[in-house]
Amino acid sequence: MLLLAFDTATPAVTAALHDGEEVLAESTVIDARRHGELLVPAVDRVLGTAGRALADVTGVVVGTGPGPYTGLRVGLVTAASFGDALGVPVHGVCTLDGLAWAAGEAGLDGPFTVATDARRKEVYWARYDGPLHRVGEPAVDRPADIAAEVAGMPAVGAGAALYPEVFTDRRPDPAHQSAGALAALAARRLAAGETFPPARPLYLRRPDAQVPAGYKAVLPK
Repeated sequence: MLLLAFDTATPAVTAALHDGEEVLAESTVIDARRHGELLVPAVDRVLGTAGRALADVTGVVVGTGPGPYTGLRVGLVTAASFGDALGVPVHGVCTLDGLAWAAGEAGLDGPFTVATDARRKEVYWARYDGPLHRVGEPAVDRPADIAAEVAGMPAVGAGAALYPEVFTDRRPDPAHQSAGALAALAARRLAAGETFPPARPLYLRRPDAQVPAGYKAVLPK
């Protein structure tokens, strides 16, 4: 097994290689505006560091969000392209699940909350009973609207760091997504014979960029 994993649903452009037992190489750059520019070089770096070729990859793991439209689609389109070119399966994993797994590796056990920055003064979030068990589906909300649900609960992620008045028990690790953690979670699920949902984006809301409702005529009739 050689899994190529990456995630662009958050400001962390992160890629990793995992052989089913451990992370062989990982690269993470925090940049919310250059996902398309940074992802493929990150893949090249992890392949070079591990001394592997792209043709050695047996499966692609990609974070499916939730996340902003532009960044998230970079990862999903790249995963689909690699999967098609290599003839290997593409496994979609919820980005929040990857952060939850990393929280478990950092020593956190449930219940806890994972929250990432959704902009517009909102967070993408989900509750967990433990690193492997999400309670319900991911959601996007204003922090004040979920204060009662997360009160006193440990929380991880950049979204929690932005709103300390709501996420009062924020833990520092993980602060950002890790493709290594995402790959490790996928490897565990594969070993257990679990199935993966289709690698489709979890947008949860419409994109920030909108097509104008009407255009002013500039040509003479």
